[in-house]
Amino acid sequence: MYWVYVLRQSKTRELYIGKTNDLKRRLRDHQKGRQSATRRKDGEWRIVYAEMYISKRDADERERKLKQHGSNKRWLLERIKHSVFED
Repeated sequence: MYWVYVLRQSKTRELYIGKTNDLKRRLRDHQKGRQSATRRKDGEWRIVYAEMYISKRDADERERKLKQHGSNKRWLLERIKHSVFED
């Protein structure tokens, strides 16, 4: 199984979109600064959204679409607005 996930940084509320085959391990890696994209960000990262896929190809495609600006990005932001903008 593969996961496409969205993390929110606790201080800046910045979002990060990624994919993995082990969601718990990947979150630990982000928290411990083992992922270059989130390493220099100060504060805790939390999962605010995740989707599961059986196919790596499907997960790759979904991650790419969510990272693009446009209707997929707007859909995602609408879907997670309460997780992102409220504590």
